Amino acid sequence: MKVYRFLTAIDDASFCHKVTLALNRGWELHGSPTYAYNADAKVMQCGQAVVKDVPGKDYTPDIKLSEQ
Repeated sequence: MKVYRFLTAIDDASFCHKVTLALNRGWELHGSPTYAYNADAKVMQCGQAVVKDVPGKDYTPDIKLSEQ
């Protein structure tokens, strides 16, 4: 099974740590990062898609993607 996640966080070190953790758990970057202003929170936010192959499992909508 191939799984997809879109990681987001405020533009600070927490975003880099979130992506770094995913990479160290076997996820791979997918596409370019995004950067946008959140007018409600009045902060810049970052986003990055990541994907991962998980052999031997079948996808179901109730799986926790972050635990794969």
